[in-house]
Amino acid sequence: MPKNIFSRVQSRSLTRHHKIAMAGVATLGAAAIGFSAVPSGASTTTTTEAAQPAAVAYSTQQIKDVKASVTDQMAGASVKAEQIAAKKKAEAAAAAKKKAAAEAAKKKAEAERKAKEAASRAAKRAAAKKSYPNNLDGWIRESLDVMKKHGIPGSYEGIKRNIIRESSGNPRAINNWDINAINGIPSKGLLQVIPPTFKHWHVPGTSWDIYDPVANITAACNYAADKYGSMDNVDSAY
Repeated sequence: MPKNIFSRVQSRSLTRHHKIAMAGVATLGAAAIGFSAVPSGASTTTTTEAAQPAAVAYSTQQIKDVKASVTDQMAGASVKAEQIAAKKKAEAAAAAKKKAAAEAAKKKAEAERKAKEAASRAAKRAAAKKSYPNNLDGWIRESLDVMKKHGIPGSYEGIKRNIIRESSGNPRAINNWDINAINGIPSKGLLQVIPPTFKHWHVPGTSWDIYDPVANITAACNYAADKYGSMDNVDSAY
């Protein structure tokens, strides 16, 4: 075989071997570089351990803080609401107490005013009420005032004249011998009035005791006014 042909074949053969070797070296080198640059175990472990714990830790802390903040806000709002409610309740109680005190004071003042007015009226009545002596003159004058209020006619002279004739001015006088006594209803008092007549002609505001001087005179004059026009017109037994 010619030399040049061998050389070409050898050259081609070496060249092909070299190419294969170089390709293998390149492949191994690339693999080595790949393994060296990005180790599979380290890459997986590092990525998981670095990313996951950080994310979990960050997320947990944030949620916890937000929840605590909301809880604190709600608690604060609740306390504030309770304080406002308590304040309103206290204010309402104070207002009610003040109102009750004002009403009590008003009622007390009104009661005192009415008491003073009543006392004043009583004092005026007492001052206006005449004082009469406890004798024939006083009895007649008091009877005339009562008669005047009820529109019963009569005069001092006419009343006194008939009293002297009937009882001599004795308020406890009683007739036990005339027809009335015989019938069991004797005449009694200053103007000698029988009980049925006294009861029928009794004047309000006077005593129901037939022996009471003023009551006896007033009832007798009331009866005489109806039967004779006035006690002044009576000059004998009536």
